[in-house]
Amino acid sequence: MAVLFLLVCAKALAWNSVGHMTVAYAAYQQLTPTERARVAVLLKLNPYYSKWLALIPAGTSAADQDMYVFMMAATWPDEIRADKAYSGNDNIPKGELPTLNDGYGAKRRHEYWHFVDTPFSVDGTKLPPVPVPSIVQKITVFRAALATGEPDQLKSYDLVWLLHLVGDVHQPLHCTTRVSQAKPHGDAGGNLVLVQGRSQNLHTFWDDILGVGFTQNFMKAVEVGQALPAPDPSLVGDAQESDWAAESFSLAKSSVYVAPVGAGLGPYDVSGKYTTDAQQLAEARIALAGARLANLLKTALNCGDQSCAN
Repeated sequence: MAVLFLLVCAKALAWNSVGHMTVAYAAYQQLTPTERARVAVLLKLNPYYSKWLALIPAGTSAADQDMYVFMMAATWPDEIRADKAYSGNDNIPKGELPTLNDGYGAKRRHEYWHFVDTPFSVDGTKLPPVPVPSIVQKITVFRAALATGEPDQLKSYDLVWLLHLVGDVHQPLHCTTRVSQAKPHGDAGGNLVLVQGRSQNLHTFWDDILGVGFTQNFMKAVEVGQALPAPDPSLVGDAQESDWAAESFSLAKSSVYVAPVGAGLGPYDVSGKYTTDAQQLAEARIALAGARLANLLKTALNCGDQSCAN
């Protein structure tokens, strides 16, 4: 069971576990003690809670334990992709409403919630429609639900999805698909564009740009988080998830699908300056995601000095 918990899926994710935990680490630093206490209560209701605790060394302080659990919770929507207790794939079930909020009992992976396939083309290929529901609609649903009087069991579900999806929406390749004559339905956010080296495809290259690791490597995320640049103050206050996705879409075109990445499917050599630029952009996006996630949680939980309204 422990091995299954730490496996990753063959299909590329958005940021790897280190990236997602770094977003959560950055957000956690900005939460008040009351807000931290509230999210700790909610995360205890997650079905993986005991597994997260088992990864934390004995003797860890209660405060650090709560922080590490918060960080690891951000990986849960990816971890269940490798768990046979859960079902589903990238295909959107017919008739699913964007408002669906089914909770832990449904045992669904909802892989199509992790991205928005906003298309663009460089060769005039007709653009396909954007599938729904997408990551933008799901962030809207979960943040609104977290701010209501819904039961804590469902709030816990909303929380872990928000910890994850706010990270996802700041990864440029989770907000686009490049359409071409070779791939008229899109390149799956760079998954079909080959690159040289360990990453094998462009999407995985960007997911892994800040370091490779699994949920158990939460201390690596602390290390990365401590070295993040300060987020752009002119962007932190933007609370609209549609804007976040639009930023990522624009950055995909201006900073991801650029030389040495060409118009075809590769393989391309992305070493050197491309890698350096990608690292800097990823750090900036993760720092911004952390700040925006903290603001989202503060608004949704509505905590005072002693207690939270939600």
